[in-house]
Amino acid sequence: MQQKITSTTTKGFIVGLIMIVLTLGLTFSGIAVDSPVKWLSYIVFIVGVVISINHYGKQINYNATFGNYFAHGFKISALVTIIMIVYSIIFIYTFPEFKEQALDAAKKQMQANKNISENDMEKGIEMTKRFFMIGMIGGILLFYLITGAIASLIGAAITKKDPRPLEDLNQIGQ
Repeated sequence: MQQKITSTTTKGFIVGLIMIVLTLGLTFSGIAVDSPVKWLSYIVFIVGVVISINHYGKQINYNATFGNYFAHGFKISALVTIIMIVYSIIFIYTFPEFKEQALDAAKKQMQANKNISENDMEKGIEMTKRFFMIGMIGGILLFYLITGAIASLIGAAITKKDPRPLEDLNQIGQ
């Protein structure tokens, strides 16, 4: 009897929910925005994708190729990316003060640069305010998909491969 394969959707939701809980915990614990601890959720993302690929390999008795494993991991990454975009949009609308904190941090960073005039700084802050949501979504999309692709490559590379082409055609693509 073949073991039931856990879907990429289930794994993606689990990884995404763990990341949301961790991010909320870090955000409301008062840890500074530029603290290295903020990278913990990204580590959870990478490890979650790698573990999910390995778990998938075990469920199918390693009867897959590198490409199958990579596709499985990237599907999880794509779902986590969508979850984090939705979470971020809801978070910014629910807690607008975090947008203001991000704008203040950007202003301080510009003030530290002596080559930027006061007029250019105001224009930059106004542009950032206007395109904040688009920039945030684009940044999340780009960062998570690239990181997800790297995590999928790692997971596919380290998971055992023993493809038996005609043994079980039903598991391919799950």
